[in-house]
Amino acid sequence: MEEYIDKIDLDKVSMQTLAFIGDAVYNVYIRCYLASKSNKKTGKLHQDSIKYVSAKGQSEVIEEMMDLLSEEEKMIYKRGRNTNIQNVSKHIDVISYKKATGFEALIGYLYVKKDTKRLEELIHICIDKLD
Repeated sequence: MEEYIDKIDLDKVSMQTLAFIGDAVYNVYIRCYLASKSNKKTGKLHQDSIKYVSAKGQSEVIEEMMDLLSEEEKMIYKRGRNTNIQNVSKHIDVISYKKATGFEALIGYLYVKKDTKRLEELIHICIDKLD
């Protein structure tokens, strides 16, 4: 995996690509967190994950975390939030969707940057706020 991550140039990669990566990374963390709490069936685990991984949940939590972000992290979030989005889910407004995209871009950025400590700090904050 590391050989692929090393090929991603953080100065050139698009915010949409970072959001694409961040979405997957955040999902894995949330799924592991939920699986560690109980031995529920996968359908129930998926249902439980929605409040964490939905655009609504992500947009709410990033708003509450803004004061905790560094200037660099805020810049990445804002660049991700302001990216041109073609398709928006019918279940969420455009502003919340854009905030969620910024959140995912930040998660993807930290993952590609290999700043695991900060990535996990932010994910723990998300979990605490959404629990």
